[in-house]
Amino acid sequence: MERTRIAKVDDVKLVRRGEQVEGTLHLTPHHLIFSHTPNATPENATPRPRELWITYPIIQICTLRPSPPASHLPSSIRLRCRDFTFVCFCFTDEKKARDVYDSIKAWTCKLGKVQKLYAFSYQPPLPEKELNGWEIYDVRREFKRLGISEKGADRGWRISNINADYGFSPTYPALLAVPSSISDNTLNYAGRYRSRVRLPVLTYLHSVNNCSITRSSQPLVGVRGNRSIQDEKLLLSIFSTSHSSPSASQTPSAPRSRQSPRSSEDNTPASSRESSNLDPEKLEDEMLARTNVDETTDGPRIYGAQQHNLIVDARPTVNALAMQAVGLGSENMDHYRFATKVYLGIDNIHVMRESLNKVVDALKESDVTPLAPSKEALANSKWLKHINGLLDGASIIARQVALQHSHVLIHCSDGWDRTSQLSALSQLCLDPYYRTLEGFIVLVEKDWLSFGHMFAHRSGFLSSEKWFTIENERIGGETNNRQGFGNNNALENALMSAKGFFNKDNTSRDSIVDSDGELQPYDAATAHLRKSATSSKSSKEDKSTTKVKETSPVFHQFLDATYQLLIQHPTRFEFNERFLRRLLYHLYSCQYGTFLYNNEKERLDNHVQNKTRSVWDYFLSRREQFINSNYDSLIDDNIRGKERLILPVAGEVRWWHEFFGRTNTEMNGRPPSAHRSARPLSPASGPIAPATVLSGVETADSAIGAGFPGKYVEDPGATNGVLGSLATGVAALNMTGRSSTEGMKDVKQKMEVEMQ
Repeated sequence: MERTRIAKVDDVKLVRRGEQVEGTLHLTPHHLIFSHTPNATPENATPRPRELWITYPIIQICTLRPSPPASHLPSSIRLRCRDFTFVCFCFTDEKKARDVYDSIKAWTCKLGKVQKLYAFSYQPPLPEKELNGWEIYDVRREFKRLGISEKGADRGWRISNINADYGFSPTYPALLAVPSSISDNTLNYAGRYRSRVRLPVLTYLHSVNNCSITRSSQPLVGVRGNRSIQDEKLLLSIFSTSHSSPSASQTPSAPRSRQSPRSSEDNTPASSRESSNLDPEKLEDEMLARTNVDETTDGPRIYGAQQHNLIVDARPTVNALAMQAVGLGSENMDHYRFATKVYLGIDNIHVMRESLNKVVDALKESDVTPLAPSKEALANSKWLKHINGLLDGASIIARQVALQHSHVLIHCSDGWDRTSQLSALSQLCLDPYYRTLEGFIVLVEKDWLSFGHMFAHRSGFLSSEKWFTIENERIGGETNNRQGFGNNNALENALMSAKGFFNKDNTSRDSIVDSDGELQPYDAATAHLRKSATSSKSSKEDKSTTKVKETSPVFHQFLDATYQLLIQHPTRFEFNERFLRRLLYHLYSCQYGTFLYNNEKERLDNHVQNKTRSVWDYFLSRREQFINSNYDSLIDDNIRGKERLILPVAGEVRWWHEFFGRTNTEMNGRPPSAHRSARPLSPASGPIAPATVLSGVETADSAIGAGFPGKYVEDPGATNGVLGSLATGVAALNMTGRSSTEGMKDVKQKMEVEMQ
């Protein structure tokens, strides 16, 4: 209780959605508790006391507004919580208000280490005590379900123990599924070519066609165009595990169908179509088809008979190219002629954090007013655009695996943010098992927890003093310069970073690349000092703090995208919306140990399973509350609407109004129609208009909207308007000898965002 300046305050007014109630505020070591007794009514003559519990880590913003006694106005504390609870506490005594503020601040952002969070002292009720959620996910059992085991038939994959002690790749799982033809010695060399040794490994194997989804981090290409024979061999082996995979000599330019892979009957030339009439799926398939055309082949091909093995780089094209300045980057397709690479325009963690902050700005008056949020402000946040982009990317991957019978490798920068989102969402579309309650738990454990999504960094469990402010006083808060926006030295920083990276005295990338693989300014004079400080800081756990610039709603976006699939396919999920909402709440509540660390190794080193409870205990002990009453478990590919594959509906992304604490009408403008609208609405009035997330397609021989310097890029005039705009973006990088001042300004702006 040494952090509590005051434990109880009477006569406190709680203001929420414009309504006021008076009660008592209690401050405990782990919770803020407001209790009050409602007024008696004819229907309830003796009302029971009600309580509002707020766990400290879930507080995102805390603002104290002091009022001197002469003003005769109450002092207040306004809280904005991560579950979008907005409340305001009003005090008659300014000193008590300050004591409460200081106590909340001490319990929230001055703990110093994760072990002081609520999870390490939480005592579960009886129903939870009888369960052990840590045992739900077993990696060998999941591999066996996918058809991979030491005793089973060889499906082209084996389980490697190269990372059993986490010495090979500390942020990866202990057990890795790799091609049977690849030795651990090859893995050892291939890992050196991938950022943080996160080499391509299996995360999903399709039970019908034996096609795979693998994931990794970005390759270490650099400005010198580095390559790795072992990495190329590993990818070729992955793409050759199914019976119909291309041989090593086959290139993406081999004879293939001219028309869209979506249909074997559609022979309409792409150039004759109006871009305004294209839906995202047709546009994406057209872009892929255009990079796989042989001029001598005009006849129709059988749908799904040709493989289009993909390397999916989740980043915008210019972002991936910018990373080459510091020795990172994206695959040079001259060395991966057996695949096609696509770039997805999914922005980095900084853009997503700013997007959510704008949503907060649109809702921040929810404590003092019952008015609906500004739909224009919501639209300007571009939150729905980002969610739609994730779903669009997942759809590309799912269709390639299930319909094109192809393999897909996914990566972004370090392979633990955008990669986890795309990998998990595509598996939700592909496999009905992951749409059950148990299966979804396994999916989160596998693709988020085991593969090293940095929950501690992205969620900021230890909070930050920057999130605490006192009005009219210069305390806390971020500056108006948002992490380098408007900084004109971004390109110069990239060049300096590259210089430092290739300096023989610089043996670590830690000083120039942050935890998402994004560029940071490099200072050769202080690089060794920063490295030393980092080592010293990591050895002093008591001084752990939240790095605000590393926080981002990555897992939140995944759950939001899952919600979109659930409302679009209401009978295909065993769990309901409340399950997703409570899971997001418990991500931040720190009541359970499941999400407290960044990877499997950290959880093992800190004995999380012995010292805390699993969040799955909470859900499984209350299973009936989270089951979808409309769920239909029948799977039959011969019955329309019962197929194992589901895909997101373009343009029907809506606000998750239940989580944001608003009505559907307030957030989406009108209730969802029983029949889908023929024309999607704008974000300000409802669902967003469909738009492809693809920002580039590249093979060894050609590219659209992407490509290494000197590579042929299709002429913008020879394609439709949408593809032309993509190619124009590449022309702005002067890849085809063209120059564009306006284009370079746009590219420079995008690179500055990536290099925050």
